[in-house]
Amino acid sequence: MNNGKRRLVTVGITAGGIGATLAAVLLLSGPEQDRDDRRTDRQEAVAERGQTVMPFDLEQTTHHFTPTETGGVQDVVADRPDENQIGLIRSHLQQEAKAFSKGDFGDPAQIHGDSMPGLAELEDGYERIEVRYRERPDGAALSYTTDEPALVDALHDWFEAQLSDHGDHAEAGH
Repeated sequence: MNNGKRRLVTVGITAGGIGATLAAVLLLSGPEQDRDDRRTDRQEAVAERGQTVMPFDLEQTTHHFTPTETGGVQDVVADRPDENQIGLIRSHLQQEAKAFSKGDFGDPAQIHGDSMPGLAELEDGYERIEVRYRERPDGAALSYTTDEPALVDALHDWFEAQLSDHGDHAEAGH
């Protein structure tokens, strides 16, 4: 019974209780931190391998990956007006459009690895994917179109993998 009076209730926490709580917090944050570290290491490795494939500077450009109902659009743009970077982007994406249209996804495999999500399906189904190149004032874009749901899914998986691997050099949508 309270009788209108306030009562102070104290709860004792033992050293063992604090230790157990701290251990639980560390265990919960450990795998997540490891995952973040692995992601950062992978992004750095991808950026390094990308320098051997992509002629433009990743630090001065951004990839945009926009999934669509029939495939997707990949834009690569110069972050600041720079005719040299824009020319390098355009040249590279023109070459990639030709290669992808022939089923040659060697460049993405070299950068991201042969087990990149969606890659095997795209290589197998390349004849059923239309790849179109177009210029933009700040770079260029490739559009991928197919009427096969499995290939649309593969393109979306491929885009997601690139978003993850390119980190700060890539964004979803545009």
